[in-house]
Amino acid sequence: MPRQARLDTAGALHHIMIRGIERRNIFRNDKDRNDLLDRLASLLPETKTICYAWSFIPNHAHFLVRSGPSGIAFLMRKLLTGYVVSFNHRNHRTGQLFQNRYKSIICQEDAYFTELVRYIHLNPLRAKVVSTLAELDRFAYSGHSAVMGKKERSWQDTDYVLHFFGKDAGDARKAYHSYVEDGIHQGKREELSGGGLIRSPGGWSDIKGQRQRTKGDRRILGDSNFVLKILAEAGERYERRFALKNKGHTLESIAGKVSTLYTSARRICSRRAAGKQPLKLEASSVILPSMTSMQQ
Repeated sequence: MPRQARLDTAGALHHIMIRGIERRNIFRNDKDRNDLLDRLASLLPETKTICYAWSFIPNHAHFLVRSGPSGIAFLMRKLLTGYVVSFNHRNHRTGQLFQNRYKSIICQEDAYFTELVRYIHLNPLRAKVVSTLAELDRFAYSGHSAVMGKKERSWQDTDYVLHFFGKDAGDARKAYHSYVEDGIHQGKREELSGGGLIRSPGGWSDIKGQRQRTKGDRRILGDSNFVLKILAEAGERYERRFALKNKGHTLESIAGKVSTLYTSARRICSRRAAGKQPLKLEASSVILPSMTSMQQ
């Protein structure tokens, strides 16, 4: 099955995951981890991306961020490309480091924000990188330590996280800590990996009048209203793409029609050059989608 196009709406809340190819480590030592942290410290402010939660595990990493005006793709391309080049040079290796492309899920904030912060920050404890919550409180490679005030990360917005737990910073930290502790025994949360309600093969508009649960979109974590809102903000290109597909317009069919038109034009020019009567073409003999449609 072909992979779906990314949804990259500016200002959206994204849960991003990167994994090592064949489950191999993407961090071999603290030099590697610090290199990625340094890149985050530079690129997040540069792209106006806000980071709320993150954690590094030897073979993968998680981030909860709000994308800046340019979306998330520009940030991730610079972050990961630069890191791979540096990692390979440092570790005397070549080739691919990450498993396919990074995974990005747009999340419904009011329903999932604190759940995602807790889930991401508990990753090192679940993976047994640290043994206790007290150890996690001071662990340098999870955003939890910054929320707890044990580590300083100027690029991480800890105030926004804490405001969900109280107005006073001290009381909010205690409430946040208790909330994280309550989640230790929840284990892996499949329901936080995406799968918002929708879709119909005929296009997004086909399901607007439906109330039943339909196939989930793994690029989005949220209810059906949120999914439709995100897709609308992403633009009507989805509707146009499916409309063209339903009319039989594919890349192959368009290429064939363009080829026919190009060949006919060459024949006309060659006959004119030879002083012969140009071939007569009916306007209806070549039917192409509009340029606007072809650009979708």
